[in-house]
Amino acid sequence: MAVMGIENTIGGDEALRLLLVSRLDPAYRLATCILRDASAAEDAVQEAALRAWRMRGGLRDPERVEAWFARIVVNVCRAELDRQGRRPRIRELDPVVSAYGGTELRDEVGRALARLTPDEQIVVALRFGRDLTIPEIAVQTGIREGTVKSRLHGAQDHLRAALEAERRAEEIRR
Repeated sequence: MAVMGIENTIGGDEALRLLLVSRLDPAYRLATCILRDASAAEDAVQEAALRAWRMRGGLRDPERVEAWFARIVVNVCRAELDRQGRRPRIRELDPVVSAYGGTELRDEVGRALARLTPDEQIVVALRFGRDLTIPEIAVQTGIREGTVKSRLHGAQDHLRAALEAERRAEEIRR
């Protein structure tokens, strides 16, 4: 039986299991991008898979399983960040920053990113770390495109201000 509506049947459960298994690698990359910790990302994906399995009756369209599961992964990562009082760091930006300015610039950008809210860091990680479009971010996070744009714009303003503050502080130290 195909996954039409993902009924709680043996065939439907097996089809969903196969769909989830096929999404584990992208989910792990997403969690790693947000949490910047391989072990925490593995735990988050495992928790997300368990939640997805428990919520399998809520998946109405099997063609949207990727976005549905990604949203669960993002929510698990956000909960983990809140639980630990940590902020996500964007490891995928490190090589880009390093290519243009080395360790000093990477550290400066890292400190500026740490000043963003977790929600801002998540959309920045998805946009620049995973190179997703605004509509794709909206689908994966479950927030409206306008909210994604607003958070990206706010994050850009906050990053600009944080980088300027870092540079002023550096000038004072010299």
